[in-house]
Amino acid sequence: MKILLLGKNGQVGQALQRTLAPLGELVALDRNPHSAGLCGDLGQPEALAATIRQLRPDVIVNAAAYTAVDKAEGEPEQARLINAHAPEVLAREAEALGAWLIHYSTDYVFNGSGSEPWQETDATAPLNIYGQTKLEGELRVQAASTRHLIFRTSWVYAAHGSNFAKTMLKLAQERERLTVINDQWGAPTGAELIASVTAAAIQKVMAVDNAKQDTNQEVIQDVLAGIYHLVAAGETNWHAYASHVISQAKALRPDMPWAVKEIVPVPSTAFVTAAQRPHNSRLNTHKLQAAFGIRLPDWQQGVDSMLSEILMKKHT
Repeated sequence: MKILLLGKNGQVGQALQRTLAPLGELVALDRNPHSAGLCGDLGQPEALAATIRQLRPDVIVNAAAYTAVDKAEGEPEQARLINAHAPEVLAREAEALGAWLIHYSTDYVFNGSGSEPWQETDATAPLNIYGQTKLEGELRVQAASTRHLIFRTSWVYAAHGSNFAKTMLKLAQERERLTVINDQWGAPTGAELIASVTAAAIQKVMAVDNAKQDTNQEVIQDVLAGIYHLVAAGETNWHAYASHVISQAKALRPDMPWAVKEIVPVPSTAFVTAAQRPHNSRLNTHKLQAAFGIRLPDWQQGVDSMLSEILMKKHT
């Protein structure tokens, strides 16, 4: 099996390199020029298409995206090129090869109303340009490809790269008082979890492909293609998330110069941003767990693992 991974240097991309490598031949690209002339830049869709035709992968995993939520408000066409047009090109090329396309989307496709976890079949209504372009990407992938898995996720973090938890660790050593939003709810989801679920899903769909193609198996294959919600179990808000991160960090490394004494909860209105954020980013994962036989761990488990990796590595 040949796998083409795009966005190899992102938080999810780096984790995917580890989980996908054992599955077969892995070609991992980023947007930088490749020595062999291969293109992994979603901003150059035609060159990307040529690379896919040259490599002829069995699976394309797209971990690249335009993710600057506030910046997207001022450059919607660039966000649309990367989040909508490029995924459509990937889907068309995958369909022509009979390949599977794995694509990642976001809770931002919903309007964030209510308090119930969103299901895959719920009506979408994004609040900002980023969410609109990601939703457009979903629709284009579904229209162009019959073999696709679209994983919607939220609040992604990893031990490397920038994320909310690492920002809180930094600020906790610089300020005595932190103010953190407490009216936006979701589930922090680790890049490692996303990568491990992706690998398991690829193994399952490829096993179906490799089995004898009788009628029943064709039905199974059709059922597996589609959109899935992929987040850690449980829920929290940004204030409670920050409190957990700092509490765990202090317990792991009491010797570090922690300055923070107070973490104050505030509403979203306390921070002015270019893009509006959803208040309810909870995602229902029952479909994913049933289809692939996966049990998702509580969000605290992955966060604690990340904190241990970051803080104890500094200690050695």
